[in-house]
Amino acid sequence: MSKQYGFSQNEIEHITNRFGKAFYEKVLRDIEVYAEKWSLTFIEFIPSYSANIVFKCYAERLGNVVLKIAHPSFGEIYTEFNTLRQYNGRRFCRVFEADIENGVLLEECVQPGNPLRDESSLNSRLSVFCSLYKELHITPANTEIYPTYIEWVDRITDYMSKRQDCEELYLHMKKAKDICLLVSTLYSQKMLLHGDFHHDNILLGNDGEYVIIDPKGVIGDPVFDIPRFILNEFGDEITTELYMKINDIILILEERLNIPNNIIKKCLYVEAAMGACWSVEDGTTPEEYQSLIKSVAFAETILNA
Repeated sequence: MSKQYGFSQNEIEHITNRFGKAFYEKVLRDIEVYAEKWSLTFIEFIPSYSANIVFKCYAERLGNVVLKIAHPSFGEIYTEFNTLRQYNGRRFCRVFEADIENGVLLEECVQPGNPLRDESSLNSRLSVFCSLYKELHITPANTEIYPTYIEWVDRITDYMSKRQDCEELYLHMKKAKDICLLVSTLYSQKMLLHGDFHHDNILLGNDGEYVIIDPKGVIGDPVFDIPRFILNEFGDEITTELYMKINDIILILEERLNIPNNIIKKCLYVEAAMGACWSVEDGTTPEEYQSLIKSVAFAETILNA
């Protein structure tokens, strides 16, 4: 057990179930190594089990920081590092230190760090999102080091074609791929996208300004960075009120971002299908497939309206 941090039994089980025992042991070693290397104290585990193991810490010369330890097979730590370096603090958190070969990053800890989700007013959430979106996208110095959005879509469609247990989701993904290719002929800029631009990756900073965190780093047209925000506005229950709310959001985005609502609806369907299929790939149980299908079907209803 690390001298710097002791995980609870529940946390150990979550990490090993998600990443494997070898990665859990790597995390224990890395905490000791980088706590000494970067003078980290007050290490606090943030219980998230997506692509990284994340800790809040205090660094002697930097103040409050975030330590990320990535599983080598995910590969997103490399594109995240390069995206943060490319933006160099402009509306994004800063990256201070990195050991990319070992999958470790030390980043700015945004304080107080309240996610945009906590903003009770939908209009305020939309205003923050639109303000950030308009200033977000740049042409990277080297596009070759990032995947493209089309490659994301191609890869997950190919994966779903090999699954025999969720044909309905595969058909949605196949349709989404065709729609994505159509949209990309009309919106074909090759800009650096966040790739996961939603409420929980938009945090309130000390100066009252929102700061963006956790970029995936992907190349595509900026329109493909819109739908994750809309998906975060979906509710647990599909209702008439939710349908009206999502349509209102799309019309507001159309007006404020000057993007036709039919394009936003297409992007929303693509992202809904891809997100559901990624959940399948990540190990969602067959019992949960119907819930995923229901969400994608809801996006399809909006598309066809």
